[in-house]
Amino acid sequence: MSPTRWDFPVELCCRPMAFVTLTGLDVVYNAVHRAVWDAFCANRRADRVPISFKVLPGDHEYPKCRSKRTSYEWYIPKGILKTGWMNKHLNLVPALVVVFYELDWDEPQWKEKQSECATRVEIVRQSLQGRNTKVAVVLIQKKAPLPPGEDAIASERAAALCSVCELSGKSLFVLPHTDHLVGYIIRLENAFYEHAQTYYYTEIRRVKSHKEFLNKTTHQLLFVRHQFKIAFFSELKQDTQNALKNYRTAYNLVHELRAHETNILEIKTMAGFINYKICRLCFQHNTPLDAIAQFRKHIDLCKKKIGSAELAFEHAAWMSKQFQAFGDLFDEAIKLGLTAIQTQNPGFYYQQAAYYAQERKQHAKALCNHDASVMYPSPDPLETQTGVLDFYGQRPWRQGILSFDLSDPDKEKVGILAIQLKERSVVHSEIVITLLSNAVAQFKKYKCPRMKSHLMVQMGEEYYYAKDYTKALKLLDYVMCDYRSEGWWTLLTSILTTALKCSYLMAQLKDYITYSLELLGRASTLKDDQKSRIEKNLMNVLMNESPDPEPDCDDLAKKTAQKLWADRVSLAGSNVFTIGVQDFVPFVQCKAKFHAPSFHVDVPVQFDVYLKADCPHPIRFSKLCVSFNNQGYNQFCVLEEASKASEVLENLTQGKMCLVPGKTRKLSFKFVAKTEDVGKKIEITSVDLVLGSESGRCVVLSWQGGGGDAASAQEALQAARSFKRRPKLPDNEVHWDSIIIQASTMIISRVPNISVHLRHEPPALMNEMYCLVVTVRSHEKSQIRDVKLTAGLKPGQDANLTQKTHVTLHGAELCDESYPALLTDIAVGDLHPGEQLEKTVYVRCGTVGSRMFLVYVSYLINTTVEGKEIVCKCHKDETVTIETVFPFDVAVRFVSTKFEHLERVYADIPFLLMTDVLSASPWALTIVSSELQLAPSMTAMDHLESQVDKDLPSFGRVRESLPVRYHLQNKTDLVQDVEISVEPSDAFMFSGLKQIRLRILPGTKQEMLYNFYPLMAGYQQLPSLNINLLRFPSFTNQLLRRFIPTSIFVKPQGRLLDDTSIAAA
Repeated sequence: MSPTRWDFPVELCCRPMAFVTLTGLDVVYNAVHRAVWDAFCANRRADRVPISFKVLPGDHEYPKCRSKRTSYEWYIPKGILKTGWMNKHLNLVPALVVVFYELDWDEPQWKEKQSECATRVEIVRQSLQGRNTKVAVVLIQKKAPLPPGEDAIASERAAALCSVCELSGKSLFVLPHTDHLVGYIIRLENAFYEHAQTYYYTEIRRVKSHKEFLNKTTHQLLFVRHQFKIAFFSELKQDTQNALKNYRTAYNLVHELRAHETNILEIKTMAGFINYKICRLCFQHNTPLDAIAQFRKHIDLCKKKIGSAELAFEHAAWMSKQFQAFGDLFDEAIKLGLTAIQTQNPGFYYQQAAYYAQERKQHAKALCNHDASVMYPSPDPLETQTGVLDFYGQRPWRQGILSFDLSDPDKEKVGILAIQLKERSVVHSEIVITLLSNAVAQFKKYKCPRMKSHLMVQMGEEYYYAKDYTKALKLLDYVMCDYRSEGWWTLLTSILTTALKCSYLMAQLKDYITYSLELLGRASTLKDDQKSRIEKNLMNVLMNESPDPEPDCDDLAKKTAQKLWADRVSLAGSNVFTIGVQDFVPFVQCKAKFHAPSFHVDVPVQFDVYLKADCPHPIRFSKLCVSFNNQGYNQFCVLEEASKASEVLENLTQGKMCLVPGKTRKLSFKFVAKTEDVGKKIEITSVDLVLGSESGRCVVLSWQGGGGDAASAQEALQAARSFKRRPKLPDNEVHWDSIIIQASTMIISRVPNISVHLRHEPPALMNEMYCLVVTVRSHEKSQIRDVKLTAGLKPGQDANLTQKTHVTLHGAELCDESYPALLTDIAVGDLHPGEQLEKTVYVRCGTVGSRMFLVYVSYLINTTVEGKEIVCKCHKDETVTIETVFPFDVAVRFVSTKFEHLERVYADIPFLLMTDVLSASPWALTIVSSELQLAPSMTAMDHLESQVDKDLPSFGRVRESLPVRYHLQNKTDLVQDVEISVEPSDAFMFSGLKQIRLRILPGTKQEMLYNFYPLMAGYQQLPSLNINLLRFPSFTNQLLRRFIPTSIFVKPQGRLLDDTSIAAA
């Protein structure tokens, strides 16, 4: 009984394909035959027909066909399914035998070749005598065939060959060996597939024909057998729907069989086979829910069919295999495209398979614990004459016996004993670990972290039982982090207990100490007596002695471990073990807290370290060290208490390093900060607590930062959310949960004792040398020295302000861009107590807006801290915001010569520029000089391409001729085509060209003369002159209105007046 006894047969698990044998091919020495064989079997794609090919010699002996039974009246079957039947039809009995023969239609020795081919066919038929296997002939030819009907010789000889070989025309094929060999081979395959389909259809009908001879009284097994064969042949025929239907029928028939202890294994075996086929086909048809439903039904029907109580482990092994096989099918379907989910994936089935494998191990442990004196039976009752069973699921010592009464009870007992002794040699843990590993991989894939951790714990325990302690520790260590972070303390305690056993059995000192420290702590759910035992063992190890064995360990492993511990004691190796506690929960808690978030450099830095023990008994530590990011302070924060190793658990009422369980111990430290650390942060990098002494072994518990372990964050959160009132404690004690870790503090400069006053008169004018008077007065009790002043624009403002602000100490000189925006470290000497000094700073601002100015005064002073004299650098700064404004505003307006507002100006047309100066200063300003500067790049917004001038009298008189002359000048570089027209007016008659088109050359003038004859007196509108430039369509007559008057005053006709009257008019 090997570990693979419960594995399904290979022929059951593979995909059934039609079996076709090829004869007449010499694939070793004939290159053409080799090419034909390679085309059949090499690189088969999924779209090619499912056929299994095999090359056999022409005279190969196929399995003999038994004589056909004509009646089942007195036939009693010996079992359900023979062990060789599936393999026989998959690999031994072909559906089609193909005879390959090299023969061209124009072969000179046609008759001889024809006879030889017929002989080969007859030999094949003789070896297949009694079977329905089809026979076909393939002629390998050198030439490509002609189209059908064009080669009369070929048709004639083909008919003759079919007649001699007793073949139908559909069983003779031609294979030309040309460049298109693969294409011909694929066509041949399709034809072979059709022949195979016919064969399996015939076999199905043959099996079905037996049903009419069966009765349900004595032939129940045959009903199952025939239904299974029909389904299997349907699979070979690739009719999977009918195969599934028949497998379902066969499954129901199996469970209709009368079950007894003698045949229960056979029934379960066949039920398992058929269930596997059903589930496989359901997955193949993409109906996974049907597969799952069938498997659940199968388990429900079979889980109670245990069989013999003495072989209960067999039922557990069978159940395990069912779940494993379904998990494999599920996983294979997923790889082919099926989508699984978290709650339904193969991992659950592998997990259940592992559960039954563990149950098998437990049953085997209980049922196979024979004395060493019990020998394996001889002769071996599990051996058969052929080496294999005749029928699946039967006992080797009573094959074919279907009686429910045991004819030979002694033989039965011997057989059961042999099975039990064989089971004892099975490595159960290896089976369990493999299944659990498969499950873990699935749960990891589908993101089920808790299931993965749970199974990894089981794997670790199995490795422990298999005595592979290294792998057990590796797995258990991996999952401990998850259980710590989520607070599963009971589970963590169980895992730690197993890990402690592993470390003890391997004599791993550091691991043993680490797990002991955690099992003594608050995360452990062990009872006090168990904790006391572990604490005692831990102290033994620290005193360089061997610990007592852990309970429930294997006796042989204990002896080996004791030798290993003895070697550890005798070896003089490293006796100091540093253990970082941030990743686990030790039995000592630590919190460090600075008294304040910052300290002045002239005040001692003070902090407290709080310790609390959770072990069952008081314990004494030997040393406490606090480390900082500046290692120069480490020497001031060491607390050491000399004690012997044997006193760790004794004399515990005295000493600062004695911790009483449940009581909080506060240890205070202080030191003087260095002046160079002003402005820097001092951080506690680690707190180290030493247990033990260097004469034996010592453990250094190292907390990173200000303390805290793997459970501290979760406990702090729970304490913050809790509304439970804390009990009142004595004044010298504090609640542990109320202590908040403060692992860093800032060193800041000494508080300055000076006053800085700024005097100025805002606002500042742009480009003014603005005066800022700084007054510094000392209030220190001793002289201050090296007083330095920094004044100017405060850094960090807009870069443009920095470029346009300049500072100097000399107001007589004008600042330019070479002056800085900030004057730094201006030495102003020393100051005695009560003395003051003044310093004037001048600022020039090149732009308007708000600016923030900084005045920073620093000085040195000697002071004493904790009896130690230090030099402190103090500083004080003042800031002031100054608004910079324009001294005056200048407004410019464009007006015409008539003081009309102008939106734009034109070339060569005079206009006026009016300037208004408005003072914005709160003080009187004296303007020394002013100058108007026009930019050389300044140009008019519009240019007139042509300009018009006129000669027009200042007034006219009714019915007197009024001569008007227009001058048109072309100021462009182009010839201008001009259209001119004059629109009449009701107040005038005129003579001259009313409409004309002319051309004006560049730089020339054209004159137009008109005589206007006024008809009415008063202010009258002149006839309108319209000009259109053909080259510049955008030119409008609106532009002419600025050059040409549109109206004139016309005097009435009458007597002559003197010049004075005319002027008055």
